[in-house]
Amino acid sequence: MSCPHSPQCPDVNSPEREAARVVASHAEQGWSLLCNGVVLFDDTGELLPDGNTVAPHRPTDRSASTRSDADLSAHSV
Repeated sequence: MSCPHSPQCPDVNSPEREAARVVASHAEQGWSLLCNGVVLFDDTGELLPDGNTVAPHRPTDRSASTRSDADLSAHSV
């Protein structure tokens, strides 16, 4: 797949692959097709062009749940 953008979008094998431009967005279905062929889902999971998958990897999931637990205990009376 050849990228027509300048500068070129990150390759599918690049750690920055999610930074590629969106070429088709289906927000109502929760996914977008990136220029490099990656299907990026709203939960941050990915489907790569070769069929491999990348599990969701939101960096804030753990800290948000930890913060919620702390907030709950702090507000319990």
